[in-house]
Amino acid sequence: MKIDSIQNGIVLDHITAGKGMQIYKLLKLDNLDCSVAIIKNVNSRKMGKKDIIKIDADIDVNMDILGYVDPGVTIDIIRNEELVEKRRVHLPEKLENVLFCKNPRCITTTEQELPHVFRLTDRDNRIYRCIYCDTKTQ
Repeated sequence: MKIDSIQNGIVLDHITAGKGMQIYKLLKLDNLDCSVAIIKNVNSRKMGKKDIIKIDADIDVNMDILGYVDPGVTIDIIRNEELVEKRRVHLPEKLENVLFCKNPRCITTTEQELPHVFRLTDRDNRIYRCIYCDTKTQ
């Protein structure tokens, strides 16, 4: 299989195997007007298997989404086919409009203009709670 290198863009690397499509959907990469390659189950010495996403455009990536889905992801910034910067993501303390509250009594159910905001309450188990009704999600 041949995946071309990118001139200017972003490579999302070290994605836990199987999470590439979830990241693709949450970042809405299907709306981009550029080449996007999702490479699944790539052999990795460090991880065993991993996914990689290559985006052939210089875009802003929502670090909160990446940190929530897979805090081990690295973001490689490519310019003129050269790696110029490597960023690491972390589990975010707050998520806004990434998760949606499932509690039918939550105010976000009736007040659609309110943002869905969740706070990290348990870092070890990656549990977030709605700031309005305290419903937990994982």
